[in-house]
Amino acid sequence: MKKLSLFTVVCILTQIAFAQKSKWQILFDGSSTANWHTYNNPGKPTAWSIQEGALYLDASSKEGRGDLITNEEYEAFELHFEWKVSTGNNGGVIFFVQEDPKFGATFITGPEFQVIDNVGYPGKLDDKQKAASLYDLIPCDPSLIKPAGEWNKSVIRFKDKKLEFIVNGTKAIRTTLWDENWEKMVSGSKFAKMCCFAKTAKGRIALQDHGGGTWYRNIKIRRL
Repeated sequence: MKKLSLFTVVCILTQIAFAQKSKWQILFDGSSTANWHTYNNPGKPTAWSIQEGALYLDASSKEGRGDLITNEEYEAFELHFEWKVSTGNNGGVIFFVQEDPKFGATFITGPEFQVIDNVGYPGKLDDKQKAASLYDLIPCDPSLIKPAGEWNKSVIRFKDKKLEFIVNGTKAIRTTLWDENWEKMVSGSKFAKMCCFAKTAKGRIALQDHGGGTWYRNIKIRRL
């Protein structure tokens, strides 16, 4: 039997490690919430249900309210998902979430990909509060967003401090976390007074309960 060189062995092991790292994990397959639980309430009933293959938060639900978060934490990652809202509603996808009762809410520790009806929302929206913005930090071009009731395809990608949002096939937002510009943006936002906002590059991913009327489907992630 021919012996493999050390270089060949290293190449093979590298390829195996890369394949394992880049493997997609299905977070929601249209039929099960097994990869999720309610923030700070694991194992408890949730108001999130499955409707026509999508995770859905009904605004009329009274019990089990709260943000839905992943069971696992993620560091460098690429998250793919589709979302839509009903007229006038609001939600969000939050990442780097730290789960601890002392925080009380996911947005205290994690940046947010905004999910909202830009047109029908009853309140006045700043540009940085509109759909697919990095909430209260960087605005997204509203022309990239499909109207309430229609599905939007989106990607959140983070690696080596570089954050990117892709919306319906277009690169919408790019920024670098924790550099001088980032610190300036945060200091001028609602997060300036939050001691623990975006302080770590590892955490859970949350689907925000901000009233209801939001749907998510085809959610998958891979570690980078």
